[in-house]
Amino acid sequence: MAGRPHNAQTMTTTSPWPTLQAGALRLALRPDLGGAIAGLWLDDVPVLRSSEADALASSRDSGCYPLVPYSNRLGYRRFAWKGRSYETRANFDGEPHSVHGVGWQRAWQVTASGADRAVLELSHVGDADWPFAFHAEQVFELTPDALRVTLTVTNIDARTAPVGLGWHPYFPRRQRSRLHLEVSDRWEADAQKLPVRRVTQSGLDADVGALDFDNCFDGWHGPARLRDERLSLRLASSLDRAVVYTPRDKPYFCVEPVSHVNNAIHMAEPAAHGLRTLEPAQSMSAWMQLQIARA
Repeated sequence: MAGRPHNAQTMTTTSPWPTLQAGALRLALRPDLGGAIAGLWLDDVPVLRSSEADALASSRDSGCYPLVPYSNRLGYRRFAWKGRSYETRANFDGEPHSVHGVGWQRAWQVTASGADRAVLELSHVGDADWPFAFHAEQVFELTPDALRVTLTVTNIDARTAPVGLGWHPYFPRRQRSRLHLEVSDRWEADAQKLPVRRVTQSGLDADVGALDFDNCFDGWHGPARLRDERLSLRLASSLDRAVVYTPRDKPYFCVEPVSHVNNAIHMAEPAAHGLRTLEPAQSMSAWMQLQIARA
């Protein structure tokens, strides 16, 4: 099981909702709502879609939540693994698939908290939502100009298990929101939003209002640059895939660092598309970092 960092400060407050502060940056967490970020602000400017912790009603309305033990859609809520067939329960309104894993719908525990650092942990017992037991840890670190989040997943099941991870941040869509993202390929999707073919993609550099994506991209390299009239952001990650979601009718857009292609578990070679196989007691880890400055 993933151990706690040696320099973690044992939590002394009775509040279940840590708030971190570093310079003008403030981060509000809701461990009980999927280990989610309720809000991130630079002074009074929302960096992510943000609400105060006590006003957040669900992780689906949060600023960001973890994707574990898989990202995006698990096709038709069933899969085969190591010669056995499994089914999962519906967990997303209007979808025939299971979506985003289980971590975003479970209560996490605060195991350490300080002024600018917090650690959340989740132990999942295999159930009808996901059959394999795992332990997950998120470490949030805030500096005056950046947020860094590290996610570690450990297989605590007796069986080898498929594992993927990532994050689902929501960025406010402002009048001049613009996205620059260096990638190599895009996965086109069918009517059920499952990937069907990979096509060459030279990269993205456009106003968000001109984009219409709900796609996974391969070959992400260099930080994504997000800019509007108020903020200039650089999103980097140890992961080399990203899901970009730019709904035309919503006041937000998403650039999601992820470890694997959507529905990779149904592909002929899941490992080639980023899905990891973890032996019992084996872990995988990733980080994302958001650098924040005024425009």
